[in-house]
Amino acid sequence: MSQRDKLLIKILLGTADANIPFESLCQLLRTLGFDERIRGSHHIFSKSGVEEILNLQPKQGKAKAYQVKQVRTVILKYQLGGDDGNSL
Repeated sequence: MSQRDKLLIKILLGTADANIPFESLCQLLRTLGFDERIRGSHHIFSKSGVEEILNLQPKQGKAKAYQVKQVRTVILKYQLGGDDGNSL
């Protein structure tokens, strides 16, 4: 099982939202096909076909728990993250 898969499972389980490394979360979103824009400390992710825009900021090297929850909601809503990187 790859690091990406382990992180995805950790996010989907929702048991460690406050303990997700920020850079790993950004990398996961990039591998899921999201485009990234950076404005200061804000990392803004968007993807064609996904209505929501994810605006993430690091907090001491970790992702904020409520932002991890937003990412989980988008992954589940659009069934992202399967073996082909785009669907479950």
